[in-house]
Amino acid sequence: MGKSTSFDNSLLLLIFNGNNIANLADNAASPITSLFLSLHTADPSSGNQNTSEIVYTSYNRVAVSRNSAGWTVTGANAVNANNIAFPQCTGGNNTAAFFAIGKNNTGTAGQLYYVGALNSNLIVTNGITPTFAPGTAIVSEA
Repeated sequence: MGKSTSFDNSLLLLIFNGNNIANLADNAASPITSLFLSLHTADPSSGNQNTSEIVYTSYNRVAVSRNSAGWTVTGANAVNANNIAFPQCTGGNNTAAFFAIGKNNTGTAGQLYYVGALNSNLIVTNGITPTFAPGTAIVSEA
């Protein structure tokens, strides 16, 4: 059984913008204010944020505000509203094949919320700044 389009949007608005779902998910506590994007060399779906996470000198996960300034939600999709730029590689190299969205900053094996394959592998070497242009980090509930 699938979800309705309306609920798909409500769920994405809850996760990416911190909007309540009346009588189901009201933010009574202090919710997190950012989601953290990470890059991975292989599919981390069965693990956590540290699973197959890319490694290069100066790499960190990137915080994206959990509100409409960080994410645009429409049509059962959430997309990044602005550039998401990881730190520039200053040493080492890796090949990113997946990206993920989770709840913890760098170094913490936090829960993954969403995982997706990149359209093509990204070879990260000295001087490369991995970046998602606006509207290219896409999460779909449909």
